[in-house]
Amino acid sequence: MGTCDRDELRELSAAVLAVTARRSVREVLQTILTSARRLLDARYAALGVPDENGSFAEFLADGITDEQWKAIGPVPRQHGLLGLMLRDPNPVRLSDIRQHPQFDWWPAAHPVLTDFLGMPITDGDEILGELFLANKNTPGGFNAEDEELLRLLAAHAAIAIVNARLYERSRELSIVAERNRIARELHDAVTQKLFSLRLTADAAAALVDRDPARAATEIGNVRRLAAEVSDELRNVVVGLLPVDLSGDGLDAALRKQAELLNRVHEAEVAFVGCPVPKLTSARREALYRIAQEALHNALRHARPGLVEIDLSAADGQVVLQVRDDGVGFDAERSEQAARKLGLSSMRERARAVGGRLTVTSTPGGGTTVRVEVATGG
Repeated sequence: MGTCDRDELRELSAAVLAVTARRSVREVLQTILTSARRLLDARYAALGVPDENGSFAEFLADGITDEQWKAIGPVPRQHGLLGLMLRDPNPVRLSDIRQHPQFDWWPAAHPVLTDFLGMPITDGDEILGELFLANKNTPGGFNAEDEELLRLLAAHAAIAIVNARLYERSRELSIVAERNRIARELHDAVTQKLFSLRLTADAAAALVDRDPARAATEIGNVRRLAAEVSDELRNVVVGLLPVDLSGDGLDAALRKQAELLNRVHEAEVAFVGCPVPKLTSARREALYRIAQEALHNALRHARPGLVEIDLSAADGQVVLQVRDDGVGFDAERSEQAARKLGLSSMRERARAVGGRLTVTSTPGGGTTVRVEVATGG
């Protein structure tokens, strides 16, 4: 294999690997674009992903300087040949782009383009964008082999764009699911307490004149219920706070959660863990949500003096433990307590990522929620 062949293979490999790497879709498309220009020996290359307003959500160029890019002006509209390639799935190969019937014009600062190769980026029957090259450095212009190679690179660009769409849809679904969970918590806990609070306040008002002592007792109940409602709302707000597990890391995110809860609850909440080996995003998310649920349960039901979050790793496993010194319960016999604490949903979260969750508790002896997941992919 010659040096040129090895260089081409390296460029193609970079474009393919970029799709699987954890990088932004813009970075992936830029890598594919740069690889396309080098592999096909073109002076200029560009890639556009259209928006719904007749312009482009992404428009990348390669082979021109930043100064040239600024001088050219705004991102182009979906007109002329650019617009045609967003409607027609067939590639366009020309010896001179200016001779095409759909060619209209380009800005004064735009480089003069001659030979041209354009490839729609497609997913099934849908055209997601367009990838095109101009001004082949070697004589003879673009050929059929260039067209096939550009088709391959366009297919990888399509994968990157589709992956980005799927990620965005998944994120939106997660947000909807989280809103539904919060709505259920508000309905089950806060709404019921507010109803009790209103009834108790009405009873106190009715007793003020004829039985002041009982009225005072009811007012005390109003204060207690108001405090409970405040605690419930505080827990919901804590659950709404954004978290960046990939940026902060699971240990940092759990430490922040502990510090926040420690400020708003009477019980001491402490993080005693450490950084752990790499986990998939799904396993990070599952551990974080299980920790949130276990913390919520401990602070809401166990009346603890101390709650600890312990995160550790050994023998290819990451272990999360949430321990409290509260009232505890009979973990083997109390199905009602298990339902109240949502243990089945926590176990399901763990099971979904190949993990295992166990709960140990005794009346008066506190509770420990322990979950183990494998490291790596």
